[in-house]
Parts: sequence; C-alpha cells; structure tokens
Amino acid sequence: MSWPFLAVFFSGWLFVDASYRGLRWQRWVFKPVTLLLLLLLAWQAPTLNVYSYLILLGLAATLVADGLLLLPEERFMYAIGAFFLSHLLYTLSFASQMTITFFWPLPLALLVIGAILLAVIWTRLAELKWAVTTYIAMTLLMVWLAGEQYFARSTDMAFSLFCGTVLLLLGNIFWLVSRYRFKFRAADGLVAACYFGGHFLIVRSLYL
Repeated sequence: MSWPFLAVFFSGWLFVDASYRGLRWQRWVFKPVTLLLLLLLAWQAPTLNVYSYLILLGLAATLVADGLLLLPEERFMYAIGAFFLSHLLYTLSFASQMTITFFWPLPLALLVIGAILLAVIWTRLAELKWAVTTYIAMTLLMVWLAGEQYFARSTDMAFSLFCGTVLLLLGNIFWLVSRYRFKFRAADGLVAACYFGGHFLIVRSLYL
C-alpha cells in the first residue's frame, strides 16, 4: 500500500498547497486526480464486498460533486445533492458492518455541533436552507454510525472510519462557515486537508 499511499499523499498535498496559494489551475488538476487515486486505492483493496462497493460509490459521488462545484453557482444545489449521496453511501456501508449499540454522549455532542453550525450560517443560506440542513444532518448521521462502530468494537478499522468521518465533518464546518459567514484565508487549505484526510482514512479501513 506504500506506493499508492505516497501518490495520494503527494497529489493531495499539491492541492492543499494550491488552496493556500490560490493557484486555480493546480486546484482544478489535483483535486480530481487525488480522488481518482483514492478510487484506485479502494479498488485494489484485498477484499471487495458490499461494504467496499458502497465506499467506491461514495467516492464516485464525491468526484461528481466536485465537478459540479466547478460549474456556475446555479449548480450548487446539485453539488450538495451529490455530497449528500456520497455521505449516504458511506453511512450505508458503516451500517452494514455495525452491531447494535448506543453510546449516548456521541449523538448528543453531534446534535449540539449541528445546531451551532446552523445557527451561525442559517440567515445566509437563503433558498438553500433545507438542502444544507439535510446535508448537515446526513453528515452527522454518518459520523454517529462510524463512532458507534468504534465504541462497540475499538478496532483499527473502526478507529480509521471514525477519524475519517470526523475530518469530513470538520471540513464541512470550515467550508460552510467560510462560504456563508466568516471568510478567512486559511479556510481553503483547512477544508482540503480535512477533505482528503477524511476520505483517505475511510479508504484505509478497507485494508485493515
């Protein structure tokens, strides 16, 4: 796994670097390249089953969503829908592997995080209020199921999934807050680092 990992890391680093320095062409090249490398890495997993295929489909939906973000602003709703589908597919993959448990502090903390995030950006969402709310809810559900799996099993695979989903949640928080409330210079780099780190850790679980 070392060479594919290095390829993903190097491509992702070039995109994060471009996000900080504002090189648009470099961002347009290395974001899809990194996602395609992640898809290739997932496809080469030792075992391909329903769980693996759902991860692959989730990555493919993410690739579509990123392509839609490059289009005019009126396509943003479709991009949100594709990201929602990606997180739904991830959530279904986690659900296919988990045992029934309930660690109540986790959903409580996630509800508080979701409520604070919506309170910060709500007045700026305009006609996208319910689309973004649904997307946030799906992201929180994804993190919750990954977390329940970790607290139930405490395996390396479950830990990788949980850390990956938490990074995706953090990336979405930075992205939405920067887009709709407080624009700050480091936002693009932080979003990119959390985004690729999260997807990589989810793909990494296929090897554990």
